[in-house]
Order: sequence, then C-alpha cells, then structure tokens
Amino acid sequence: MAAEETTLTVAPREIEGSRSTRRLRRSGFVPGIVYGGDADPVPFQVDARELRNALAHGGAVIQLTLDGAQTPVVLKDHHRHPVTGNMLHVDLLRVDLSQRIHATVVVEFVNADDAPGIKSGGVLEQVTREINIEALPNEIPDVIELDVSKVEVGDTVYLSALTPPSGVTLLDDLEETVLASVLAPKLSVESEDEIETETEVASDRPAAEGDSAE
Repeated sequence: MAAEETTLTVAPREIEGSRSTRRLRRSGFVPGIVYGGDADPVPFQVDARELRNALAHGGAVIQLTLDGAQTPVVLKDHHRHPVTGNMLHVDLLRVDLSQRIHATVVVEFVNADDAPGIKSGGVLEQVTREINIEALPNEIPDVIELDVSKVEVGDTVYLSALTPPSGVTLLDDLEETVLASVLAPKLSVESEDEIETETEVASDRPAAEGDSAE
C-alpha cells in the first residue's frame, strides 16, 4: 500500500555562508534546498521539529508549501550530525506524480519468531536493509514486508523471494541480492586459558574445615 502524503511548510532563505548557517541551526531550523522539474533550485529553511515529523510520519511524497505555492517533492538526500543525529541539511526533489521515479525502500522482516530456524536457535541476519525500486511517487511504500516464517538454519534469502506491491518494480538483481541469511546458533565453548584460570583459582582456595592435609 502506498504511503499517505504529508505537508511541510518552509520559508525561503538567503545563502550567507557557514556562520549564518550555524546560527540558523542553533535557532532550531534546518537549511535545505529544493530542485528539479522546470523550476530553479530554491534554498529554504524549515523548523527542525516539523521536518522530523514530516519525514517520520509522512510517505514518500511530501506536499511542500513555499511562498504560498504547493509542490509535490520527495526526499533526495539528507545529512545528520555524526554524534547527535540532528539533521544538518536536507535536499528535496520536485516530482511529477504521473512519472515513475527511482527510490530506495526499507525491507522489513515479519513472522521471524515462527520460523523453524529461529525456534531452533538460529540467528536471522539482515544482509540488505534497503533496496532500489521504481514506481509512481504516490505508490512508493514506506517499507516492503517479507515473510520469513519458513526459513531454516543455513538458508539464504534472495531478493527473488520478495513480492513487491502492485505498481512497484524491483531494480536490483533478483538472484544475486542477498536479503538475509540464517546463521547456526553459536556454541559457548570455554577456551583453554579460561579453563586453566578456573583450575588455578580452585587450587588456591584454602582447604575447608575437616579436610585432611598430607
């Protein structure tokens, strides 16, 4: 199912250098730019909280309001602070809702707890989290679910096992792209050093009362 649209209101900004950008961020705003389509690129600023909510709760398409005009856009790129995770900059791309575009979508595993391989102690490792797709902007899903309820220990799950929603085309190699593998349970084996240490500790303990010493 395609995700619902959301709206985001931004204000135009003047590009005045890094010092001005830092002041902007300290004031709770995120600098950005919108480009594409038949219009020129437009720098903007947006409230950090509103941007966060739009990206978290909106779908692939965002209805961007700038200077009173509304334009459908998608998130093209973004940069976060490596420590705080705060958004530093956002790039938005104007789209034509009647034209298919390329996008990345998260693959989400479901029913893993029912899988025989997981029940027997196997570990489900997600090898590929995002895949490339093509679809109309309004038909790009937030996630694509993959049922892994049948996987066994030692199985490898390829992209060919994924059935995309109607209107969505998978662009990655179906037979080569590995989505997941089920690893055998790890055995806990004490190393020789650990065993020797435990033996030394035991031999250093004082004899219990009543023990005879030769």
